[in-house]
Amino acid sequence: MARIPRRSRIPPRAWSTLVLLAVAELMGMSLWFTASALSPELTAQWGLSEAQAGWLTTVVQLGFVAGTAVAAFLNLADIFPARRYFCVSALLGAAVNALVLVAPGYGSALALRFFTGFFLAGVYPPAMKMIATWFRDARGFAIGTIVGALTVGKAVPYLLTSVEGGGAALVLAGASLACAASGLLVLTTYRDGPYRFERRPFSWRLAGTVVWHRETRLAIAGYLGHMWELYPMWATIALFFGDYFAGGGGLAAAGGGLPGVADGGLTGTVAGTVSAAALAGVAGFGAIAIGGVGAVLAGTWADRLGRERVTIWSMAVSGACAAVMGWLLAAPFWLVAVVAGVWGFAVVADSAQFSAVVTEVAPRHAVGTALTLQTSLGFLLTAATIWMTVELETRFGWRVAFGVLALGPWAGIVAMRRLQRLRAGST
Repeated sequence: MARIPRRSRIPPRAWSTLVLLAVAELMGMSLWFTASALSPELTAQWGLSEAQAGWLTTVVQLGFVAGTAVAAFLNLADIFPARRYFCVSALLGAAVNALVLVAPGYGSALALRFFTGFFLAGVYPPAMKMIATWFRDARGFAIGTIVGALTVGKAVPYLLTSVEGGGAALVLAGASLACAASGLLVLTTYRDGPYRFERRPFSWRLAGTVVWHRETRLAIAGYLGHMWELYPMWATIALFFGDYFAGGGGLAAAGGGLPGVADGGLTGTVAGTVSAAALAGVAGFGAIAIGGVGAVLAGTWADRLGRERVTIWSMAVSGACAAVMGWLLAAPFWLVAVVAGVWGFAVVADSAQFSAVVTEVAPRHAVGTALTLQTSLGFLLTAATIWMTVELETRFGWRVAFGVLALGPWAGIVAMRRLQRLRAGST
């Protein structure tokens, strides 16, 4: 059982601030996968191919990279108070996301999704910095909690798709209202903590320093291995479950685990009340949302056992699940649920720890540049790997698509083991 740090070492208001920012991140990040959750509906509405539908998520990643870069170059997080920056970003992100409801076609929807990602760059990274001003001890636990909350938030659109009669209106409007509320909540209640950061803005002059610094380079390489797998898994796991439940073979093999399921299809009670798409939405939500627990626990483990060790263990487990998952389309439901749950738990558990490692190993005068490069390169990579996963599934099926995702964690483990040995040798 993970041990929560002693209260005596942490400012009294830190815990209430952690709850505040966790709730805000859960609501704010619900925008991210709205298009992915609605992929079948939008595909039918606009006559999209699977690759085109995949771009509705991929373009969010590109927008996020652009937003992160602009914020870093203009140093927005230091120019504007954190709560105002967060609030304005959340309100703008909510507005452009809601406009997808009235988008006249695919091209305009792509543009709106790009700007959704662009404005979420003012919701996601600032929250990490904001909570770190309240926690010096137990920072891994605190940041892990924020990552856990935003993980659940990203899963929410999949859950909303399971509500009968909701459709695009419920998913897009619900997520937008939640994001807008998160911005107003932070604006009216958040204040910075006592552990404020010195200004270390992005600098092109320092980019070479970061690239040539071996420890920082290895930490970023480990993060890239993690990101290779993370967002493609999140973006496509509900689609996998859609194929799984539509086929019905796995449910039949479950031996009557769900009422009315028999003979390879959804019949009787289930057919009358729950569609394959709704089941896929619930399953996708569960597989992603369980990562929230993983992120919190991994944060406490990293504080006690070491960040490199936790990242290595997490990538080993998630990579193994990626290699196996695509082979389970006809497997018993209990087995699919277990593997999906373990994968969802492990795939994001180490996420916050890569940034923490970079802050520990990068040259002190180049930390801001190192973090910006890490984030930008990581999300650029996810844009490619989401597209790649959709293409591979279309051409070769889930076995190949998910199997290729396992290559990222393997490469990440190699990098983090080297960093672990390097840091151990320097102590």
